[in-house]
Amino acid sequence: MELWDEERYQQLKQAVRKAGDMFSDRKKAAEIRKKGATDFVTQVDLSVQSFLKERLEQLAPQVQLMGEEQDNSGLDPDRPMWVLDPVDGTTNLVHDYCHSAVSLALVQAGQVELGLVYNPFAGELFSARRGGGAFLNGAPIRVSGARRLADSLVDVGTNPSDREHAGRNFQWMQEIFDRSHDVRRMGAASLCLCYVAAGRLDGYVEGGLKPWDYAAGMLIVREAGGFVSSPEGEEPSLLTGGGVVAGNGAVGPQLLELLKSLA
Repeated sequence: MELWDEERYQQLKQAVRKAGDMFSDRKKAAEIRKKGATDFVTQVDLSVQSFLKERLEQLAPQVQLMGEEQDNSGLDPDRPMWVLDPVDGTTNLVHDYCHSAVSLALVQAGQVELGLVYNPFAGELFSARRGGGAFLNGAPIRVSGARRLADSLVDVGTNPSDREHAGRNFQWMQEIFDRSHDVRRMGAASLCLCYVAAGRLDGYVEGGLKPWDYAAGMLIVREAGGFVSSPEGEEPSLLTGGGVVAGNGAVGPQLLELLKSLA
């Protein structure tokens, strides 16, 4: 399937924006089910995924869906698929910490063809199509111009659902803190990646993520001129997930080398 024509692309953006309107329903946000001790799903997650699943089937019935809130074991990796996180930053949503997003990517032949990340609280829609640049609400965005980790602001994720690796995560945070202006922890991988793309962050690292956490944001960073890899220096998996290291073209590789030295 070729990249979408402009009309369908705009319809897709409208669907994502409409899905984001559901984030403001505090009653549904309070309907919580635990998938793990610190891994939650709310009725907002389920409602957004249900709405977008139906809309995506209308727009492209031949494309399968990988979604956070469903069983993905029957997917065919050789066929095009949507990769959806209906609410990236569910814990933020539960606590009314207004920093969550809908994240949607289209993957074909092992590549991300388009990505959309929408934060309804800020009214910010980040978007990219492969080879077409990255945008925020339709305006082009680029990664920052920082050349050194020492001059950088970096988000370091803690992956709270995987406490087994907390020691490693906080070692990363300490080492990056000691070498940068400061660290941040926002709690929504897709938005961290988009903040790198927009030059608000110079870098971002986190382990133990899933494809729906980073598929869309990965493309947006790259289309904004940035760098994305796994902490091992490999291509992040679009099927099984893993860690992510992102940054502009200078700081991203410096972060990767630092993490490799700590392995």
